[in-house]
Amino acid sequence: MTAAHLAAVIVATVACATDLRSRRIPNLLTFAAAALGIGVGAWTGGPEGAMTSSAGWIAGLAIFFVPFVLRGLGGGDVKLLAALGAWVGPTDVIWVALYAGVAGGLLAVGTALANGYLRTALTNIGRLIAHWRVAGVTAMPELTLERSTAPKLAYALPILCGTVVMTWLH
Repeated sequence: MTAAHLAAVIVATVACATDLRSRRIPNLLTFAAAALGIGVGAWTGGPEGAMTSSAGWIAGLAIFFVPFVLRGLGGGDVKLLAALGAWVGPTDVIWVALYAGVAGGLLAVGTALANGYLRTALTNIGRLIAHWRVAGVTAMPELTLERSTAPKLAYALPILCGTVVMTWLH
């Protein structure tokens, strides 16, 4: 495990703790972590290190941008993945996002089962796909974070899981 990977795990752990407690990921954490990640990248790798860290930040931002625009993810989740990308670079942040997606899917199914919501969730997925066929890939207002009655999942937890798995496997 590199120092940058350890820093990413620490940032993700703090974000997870705050997200579970308050359902928010502080801007102070995400912006400071991103700036520090880019700064450390520049300090240890010169201009190339700064570019790699910046590319990781941009990649992290881009990966979660569409779900955010569709109002399926909060802004803190987007900023968290971008901050992690500043530490681990563009390739590893893609792996973090993929592993987080798997963890998030498993946690979502578990949460839906525990709350008796699985049938409704599956119906809503069908409704969303039908909506996208007719209206294009746009937000379906009744299925956004703000208006949905579904049980909420603090997505920093799957992001933490994705960070740990990426660190372990890479």
